Amino acid sequence: MHLKCMDAWLHNQPELIPDRLRKKIRKFKGKYDRIFVAYADCGTGGGIDRVLEEEGVERLPGAHCYEFFAGPQRFAALATAEPGTFYLTDFLAKHFERFVIKPLKLDKHPHLRDAYFGNYRRLVYLSQSEDASLLAAAQNAAKRLALDFEHVHCGFGGLESGLHDFVLEKN
Repeated sequence: MHLKCMDAWLHNQPELIPDRLRKKIRKFKGKYDRIFVAYADCGTGGGIDRVLEEEGVERLPGAHCYEFFAGPQRFAALATAEPGTFYLTDFLAKHFERFVIKPLKLDKHPHLRDAYFGNYRRLVYLSQSEDASLLAAAQNAAKRLALDFEHVHCGFGGLESGLHDFVLEKN
């Protein structure tokens, strides 16, 4: 199995994801027997699924990576318990400044915090690793956004089991 990644910054421009994914699939389609996408819809409004259907490629089910990591039941429980939740993964905890603060210009205009996050009540850090520095970064992100903090260790959750099941099913 070989892993090919998409650029993380695409999460800030989800309208670009389907075309980038199509190009990546076509680039590698002739080089592998099977291609499987471990990427959620991530704000494309079904665009990823349309590309995958056209290209005959499968993906993990789920609307976003938070559901991948937490699993559908645990994520549903978290979302139901507090709909006003902002979620972080290890990646977002590590790159919070780059992917949240700077694109929203909160570094230059902190008063916009209420416009963006005024309806949020808590930040849930869905950790994949057990890393004290990432936990501290997630706690600082919650403090910066003035949100209650909750930590849920997920490991790689549905991502790991989904890839495992895909490989077993197809062999």
